[in-house]
Amino acid sequence: MEINPLTVLATIINFGIFYLIMRRILFKPVTQVISSREEEIQGRIKRAEELEKQSEIIKLQNEEHLQNAKEEGKAIVEDLKVKAERTADEIITKAKTEAEFIIERAKMDAEREREKATDEMKTQAVNLALLLSSKALESTIDEKEHRRLIKDFIAKVG
Repeated sequence: MEINPLTVLATIINFGIFYLIMRRILFKPVTQVISSREEEIQGRIKRAEELEKQSEIIKLQNEEHLQNAKEEGKAIVEDLKVKAERTADEIITKAKTEAEFIIERAKMDAEREREKATDEMKTQAVNLALLLSSKALESTIDEKEHRRLIKDFIAKVG
């Protein structure tokens, strides 16, 4: 086997021409496709990172809104509790005032009834005294009769 330098040179030149044709026809388009694909992937990665950042921001905002809502809810509950306690205190105070008024009125009614009973007793005592006086004037009373009339008077009065 002999190596012919012209064949080797022709093969090298053919290979060079083939390489240049392939580079122009195949390598450039393939490199461009690979490049564009790489840029597209990089763009998607960047968009995914941006979306992840946005979702994290939204998550934090939602957590903050949730916390604010919880705090507002607690404040509303506390406010309603204070109002309920205040209303209960007002009701209790009003009930105590009404009870005191009723007790005072009952005392006044009892005092009037007592005075009325006392006046009635006085009236009866006067009537009995008049009756006794009229009986005494009608007849002469000895000491024994006088004592009996006093005992009857005391028994009737009280």
